[in-house]
Amino acid sequence: MEERLAIVTAVLSGRAVDFTRPGSRSAIAKTPRQGAVQVGPLGLDGDEQGDLRVHGGPDKAVHHYPFDHYAGWRGELGDHPLLRQPGAFGENISTTGVGEADLCLGDRLRLGDALVEVSQSRQPCWKLSDRFAVADMARRVQDSGRTGWYYRVLEPGQVRAGDALRLVERPHPQWSLARLIELLYRRTLERETLEQVLRLPLVPSWRTLFERRLAQGKTESWDKRLTGETAS
Repeated sequence: MEERLAIVTAVLSGRAVDFTRPGSRSAIAKTPRQGAVQVGPLGLDGDEQGDLRVHGGPDKAVHHYPFDHYAGWRGELGDHPLLRQPGAFGENISTTGVGEADLCLGDRLRLGDALVEVSQSRQPCWKLSDRFAVADMARRVQDSGRTGWYYRVLEPGQVRAGDALRLVERPHPQWSLARLIELLYRRTLERETLEQVLRLPLVPSWRTLFERRLAQGKTESWDKRLTGETAS
């Protein structure tokens, strides 16, 4: 029997436009959609990504960010105008009732009548800092563990605000997204845990990352992702 985890409060999409830095484009500014929205292997109909090298694709088809996190951000940033409604973090799906500690890698979920699978957590980048006009916002999101996550789409369908998010299957109950985020950013070189995580069905970029940590015994630099610039 499917377990209801959350309620969809908004379904959002955006168009790619020129962004804050020369040559950059982004569709991080998402707005709520009315009615049912089709969800396919590459995401929501009408949604775009500004840089397909690092966003979008089958393993990042749908971005989910809990509206539950907004209260914590208002506590840190005050009455920031972006935090008054869903869409501040570039999410496609906004919900109440579920977070990173409640979902596991590989969870299969019924999103409206689409079937989706948790593929990875979000690794925040500098575009969040520019969007919020807060210099270290990307780093704050990473350090907070309130990163959001991505789905791949196993069965296309439709989703609308008010639909339930339901758990269908949980093949890896020991590997919550919160635990993976801890390994990504805090306990980065725990050899035994790295060996364990490599037994999971990881996206290729994560497999490469964890294999490199094991081989080199050091954590990769996050400077380019978090600031947009390479450390000198």
